[in-house]
Amino acid sequence: MAAKKRILTGDRPTGKLHLGHYVGSLANRIKLQDEYECFLIIADLHTLTTKPNKEDLAEVPQNIRDLVLDQLAAGIDPHKVTFYVQSAVKEIYQINLIFEMLVTVARLSRLPSIKEMARNAHIEDDLMPFGLLGYPVLQAGDILMPRAHLVPVGKDNEAHVEITREIARRFNFLYGEVFPEPEVLVPEVGTLPGTDGQGKMSKSAGNAIMLSDDAKTVEQKVRAMYTDPARVRADIPGKVEGNPVFAYHDAFNPNLDEVNDLKDRYRLGKVGDVEVKKKLTVAINNFLDPMRERRAQYDARPGMVDEIIASGNERTRAVARETVEMMEAAMGLNYFRL
Repeated sequence: MAAKKRILTGDRPTGKLHLGHYVGSLANRIKLQDEYECFLIIADLHTLTTKPNKEDLAEVPQNIRDLVLDQLAAGIDPHKVTFYVQSAVKEIYQINLIFEMLVTVARLSRLPSIKEMARNAHIEDDLMPFGLLGYPVLQAGDILMPRAHLVPVGKDNEAHVEITREIARRFNFLYGEVFPEPEVLVPEVGTLPGTDGQGKMSKSAGNAIMLSDDAKTVEQKVRAMYTDPARVRADIPGKVEGNPVFAYHDAFNPNLDEVNDLKDRYRLGKVGDVEVKKKLTVAINNFLDPMRERRAQYDARPGMVDEIIASGNERTRAVARETVEMMEAAMGLNYFRL
């Protein structure tokens, strides 16, 4: 039986996950875990590019646990995937150093996403850390360390993976075939709007429904959701397109007949926001209930999440050592090894 191809994907440990994360990446990971050998990185080193302060780092351990627990609750099977913490795999520093020799500053400077990251972190061009400019190189190390064949990313990160492919080609050309050129998988999903209708869902913007929210919190957040601002009474025809409440119905209400009926009546001014939101609350809580059950099972076993992470770190270190040995052998850097 042929070995499964490998996937590398993951997140920075910046806090708990929300419904937008589920739509954008988690749903895809749950499906892919049966088809591929999945490495799920918790990219704590990448947080240093914009948050290098010790105070920020103090939050990382709990953020890591929350991140893993949210994914387990969502349906990621720890027996099918490998969770690991980036900084716990020391070989990544060595891989990153070698890859830095294979790409130019000019090439990295052309990436618009790097400048955007700097603007979002309020970093002036002349104060940009070398590590932020080299973010895509470290990301290439993350992807190529397990010799991944496929990388699920958002559209905004597609250019970063192209840097990875260039580095893989350059290394293979100079030293011999070690790395596959990973393909990009961009999920065909829309962005879930925030509950305030302003841009995408974001915890920092306060417009997110978290995967860990209890039923009462979900009810409160849905009740406060924005709808059609021009509709001041229930008997006024309303707009469905661009209406956050209906975007959530489309994403999380499996009862299509109910959703279509609500849309038809909303357009005709024959249903109020209260009924539409009540039915959405039921749909979202029904969606989250299995996650709450799985979360309770993990909560009942203290230390289990830490054990899953430790086991994944150990397995990933073995893969990373194998990759470094392959790189050193190809480069002839394995001289004087004891």
